[in-house]
Amino acid sequence: MTTTAPPPVHQPPELSRGAVLQALSGLMMGMFVSILASTVVANALPRIISDLGGSQSAYTWVVTTELLAMTATVPLWGKLADLYSKKLLVQLSLGMFLVGSLVAGLSGGIEVLLVSRIVQGIGAGGLTALAPVILATIVSPRDLGKYSGVLGAVFAVGTVAGPLIGGVLVDTPWLGWRWCFFIGTPLTAAAILLLQRTLNLPALRKEVKVDYLGAFLLMTGVSTLLVWSSLAGHQFPWLSWWSVLLVGGGLLVLVAALVVESRVPEPVLPLSLFRIRTVSLATTASFLVGVAMFGGTVFLSQYFQLSLGKSPTEAGLMSLPMIFAMLIASTVSGQLISRTGTWKWHLLLGGVLLIAGLGLLGTIGATTSALTLGCYMAVLGVGVGLLMQNLVLVAQNDVPPKDLGAATSALSFFRSLGGSIGVSVLGAVLASRVGTMTAEGLAAAGIPVPEGGGGTAVPNLALLPEPVAAVVRSAYGTATGELFLLGVPMAVLALVAIVFIKQIPLKTQSAGQRLAEEEANAR
Repeated sequence: MTTTAPPPVHQPPELSRGAVLQALSGLMMGMFVSILASTVVANALPRIISDLGGSQSAYTWVVTTELLAMTATVPLWGKLADLYSKKLLVQLSLGMFLVGSLVAGLSGGIEVLLVSRIVQGIGAGGLTALAPVILATIVSPRDLGKYSGVLGAVFAVGTVAGPLIGGVLVDTPWLGWRWCFFIGTPLTAAAILLLQRTLNLPALRKEVKVDYLGAFLLMTGVSTLLVWSSLAGHQFPWLSWWSVLLVGGGLLVLVAALVVESRVPEPVLPLSLFRIRTVSLATTASFLVGVAMFGGTVFLSQYFQLSLGKSPTEAGLMSLPMIFAMLIASTVSGQLISRTGTWKWHLLLGGVLLIAGLGLLGTIGATTSALTLGCYMAVLGVGVGLLMQNLVLVAQNDVPPKDLGAATSALSFFRSLGGSIGVSVLGAVLASRVGTMTAEGLAAAGIPVPEGGGGTAVPNLALLPEPVAAVVRSAYGTATGELFLLGVPMAVLALVAIVFIKQIPLKTQSAGQRLAEEEANAR
């Protein structure tokens, strides 16, 4: 009797550096567009909100709605990446981002702008979830650092060019802020076409049923809590029936989502992942880093313009120290990790510098010099550069390859969730503190509050008398510094979580190779 050996399972070959870069070219262009679209608007927001007659609350919501939509949809995109074509999914996310950008550029009011930002956020959620998954599919954890310089360069160019381009567009009368949304649309379309030609991944053939109920409950529960964190303290008191209704309802929906996720065969957010110590601690740290970092830095552009009196272009230039520090830290760290295989001390140093950077920025005010600001921002940038990608790396290294998409999106989800909560809560705090300090400053100076000079409206300093503008500048400077101090406790807790992550050797096979090997062993 003869036995026939099962046919060998094809294992994806290890790609050369040139092949990896070619495969990632369209993806990197898509990432660049996504980064550019968010940063190009940063310095334009004060002008946009002023032109559309929005308030400080609207300023926060323009940022929050995109973060909310991105946060809520990241888990679904990540799970779909484990089930369907990653290439098709990333093209779909870019298409949604393109539509949202066009609508944003044509918007005639705050309401339309907010809807367009939601569409942009859904597309950005796909890019956020899929980019690291695709990279980990074709590159081993040990070799990921070799590409951090390239990805860091894409991130740096997008973050550096965005504010500068946005500032120039806003300061150019015959263009204006609408071109901040239009400028990325040709690049987005080009990225979709480039992905079709360059990104070749093995097609998945799985007979599965997507957990749409769990995804819906998860998104609804998270969105409810984010809406509460955005409105509480502004539209209604923190301790009120509205708070009880929104928080209680949101938590009940999330409990229902957990029940569904524990029973379905293909959950959007597999609860088994959180039994892995590295994933749980890295997720916790990512959430806290998101609260601490996004909660403060998103208001820096507003601080530059409304407290220091800088133009949008100058505000873009003032962000360079943090961006370059982030780029250098992530690039050098990635190279060292690939060379040595040791990553723990990078995370510990990043946590310490994150605390230091937030603490230093907590001392800023309306009279802080540009040199001092640049030094403080550089400290924060190094800390963030050492943390963001390395937390994703250590989690990807310690999960089964079949759950790579879900695990990666879980980290992105909780980091974005932390950022959304940080922006929402701290935005409400900023609006409240600015209003209070402006009213107090005007009263102390014996100046009546003029229209547009107090309350919740984002002021146009050029239209205010100098005594009133001085009070407003001081209020925004002091209030922004307080936001960074509120982020320090979160950064301390993030460092505590990092301390308990165990150093685990980095694997030398890509997720695609490990998955093929597991399938071969299962036969």
